[in-house]
Amino acid sequence: MPSMFKPKSSHKKLKRQLLIVMLIIFGWSVAIGFILGLATSTQAANPPEIGTVDVVRAQYKLGKELYIENCSTCHLALPPEVFPTQTWKNILEDSQHYGATITPLIGIQRNLVWKYVSTFSRVQLQDEETPYRLNRSRYFKALHPGVELPNPVTMGSCVSCHPGANEYNFRQLTAEWEK
Repeated sequence: MPSMFKPKSSHKKLKRQLLIVMLIIFGWSVAIGFILGLATSTQAANPPEIGTVDVVRAQYKLGKELYIENCSTCHLALPPEVFPTQTWKNILEDSQHYGATITPLIGIQRNLVWKYVSTFSRVQLQDEETPYRLNRSRYFKALHPGVELPNPVTMGSCVSCHPGANEYNFRQLTAEWEK
């Protein structure tokens, strides 16, 4: 008879161990869920201001700052997304800049700006002509679906729809376009 009771106590012990493991897993899941909930609610309460079309990672921020600093002294600095990489390469290498003679960036500044614009610019198709004007860039047009663009498109016309463009914020739109 004693052998009959052994399996029951062994069975109870197994059930108790399984219950303990399940409680530990449940507790761990609740703790992880709570921590993740805190982390995501903090981010949702204070979303980062992106401004440009793509989020700029820390490793490219100095290049972005140099780009804005050097380009916005004469005109509105455009996000690299509006032109293919080849356009930016030519712009950075050429001293003739849209009818003005400029001193191109050199050394580390040029490398930092190049890494920023080349990372966020787009690929040019093989048979595509390199665009130097906004109205000739298929990426600029793709970023503005359903928008009747003025002819010619000027950087000054950007501000009419993007009031934050002077601060390099192209995500902020006028009320007319927020819909």
